[in-house]
Amino acid sequence: MRKSLLCLAFSGLTVSSLGAFAATDTEQCKSIRLADLGWADNAANNGLTMAVAESIGYSPSKTMVAVPIALASIQGGKLDAFLDYWSPSLDPTVMPLVNEGKLLKQQPPNMTGAKYTLAVPTYLAEQGLHSFQDLAKFKDQLGGKIYGIEPGSGGNSSLKKMIEKNLYGLGGFTLVESSETAMRMEVSRAIARNKPIVFLGWAPHPMNLEFKMTYLSDGDEVFGPDYGAASVYTVTAPDYATRCPNAAKLISNMRFDTDMESEIMVGILNKQDPVMLAKAWIKKNPAWLGKWLDGITTFDGKDAMSASRTYFGI
Repeated sequence: MRKSLLCLAFSGLTVSSLGAFAATDTEQCKSIRLADLGWADNAANNGLTMAVAESIGYSPSKTMVAVPIALASIQGGKLDAFLDYWSPSLDPTVMPLVNEGKLLKQQPPNMTGAKYTLAVPTYLAEQGLHSFQDLAKFKDQLGGKIYGIEPGSGGNSSLKKMIEKNLYGLGGFTLVESSETAMRMEVSRAIARNKPIVFLGWAPHPMNLEFKMTYLSDGDEVFGPDYGAASVYTVTAPDYATRCPNAAKLISNMRFDTDMESEIMVGILNKQDPVMLAKAWIKKNPAWLGKWLDGITTFDGKDAMSASRTYFGI
């Protein structure tokens, strides 16, 4: 009897242990639903994540939303993850929800080395517009306008507060809100005509290759030190890892760098499909799969690396 109980206990431990190491997701987890803000860098990190997820049997999707809707959708269970939380610019929007336990900010960041602040064409910098302190002197040339991106973005929110508080004497300026694409078109038109313009710039982004541009110094009070040095984080629901452990582990594993994203974004800005661009990039850079698939299985519990390499033809 003692022997039988011991065998039963050992058997139960073995099954339990195997389950812990080979946990698979339920059918509800198969569709990994990502927020897409329409930003080129977000399209790049979504494209990479979707390509890897597809390679191991998931059915990822993305939904175009503004930041507030993205965060509300994750809280409401309509989306699973947002991979493009730029900190500190989005901190006022995201961190209250994190501190209230409504969202989970994944650690560590999925990308470092980014920057986010105001920029001007280099020819304008050569005329004396080098810093935030210089902007008020150029108000007439600039038409009193600062070009931002879509309403609700962290950068726009920071610029609105700057104007409302009359920081750097900019109380009389107007923030032009539109979208990343519309802003780039406005900058492109201004540069083609050699006209003054100030706009929200960041890296990684092909705009740094497309335009001869200069980031403005002394914007620490608005965007933080070192030209708005930023880290990018992933946001999920607090219980995502409990509901979908394998998918959540994959989302947590997805890390990016500025060179990778900038390379993919060139194609994105030329209207190419982000997932197809990501697949081509992965095929040329397969070493990244080892990092992304560490501790991961396919959706049906099989070897992820083998499935992924087969999928990408590596």
